[in-house]
Amino acid sequence: MIIVLLQGAEFFAYHGYYPEEQLLGCRFIIDLAVTFDPQDTLADDKLSNTVNYEQLYNICSTEMKNPRKLIETVANAIVEKIKSDYPFVLNIELTLKKLNPPMKGNLENSGVIINYNK
Repeated sequence: MIIVLLQGAEFFAYHGYYPEEQLLGCRFIIDLAVTFDPQDTLADDKLSNTVNYEQLYNICSTEMKNPRKLIETVANAIVEKIKSDYPFVLNIELTLKKLNPPMKGNLENSGVIINYNK
């Protein structure tokens, strides 16, 4: 098994339940781990035998540009797109953190974790 990682991918987006969050936007961090068995031998040195981490980033970027009220919805959309593009993946763990969410006190981040197991 192989795990492809994206760690600390930062995005500015307009996700949030409250109208001011959707207007002002916020910074988000994504950590992603995708586990799979190679499609063929890795000795072939072909990108088609693995999960392309650039494509994973592009999936995250595309979904982050689509404003939603819940970060759970964003995270789920990312996981579903990865499953669709890479049906051979065995596990996906995605953490989506909202930095400095609007709270009455100091809070570094809020977030969600989605775990998919085939």
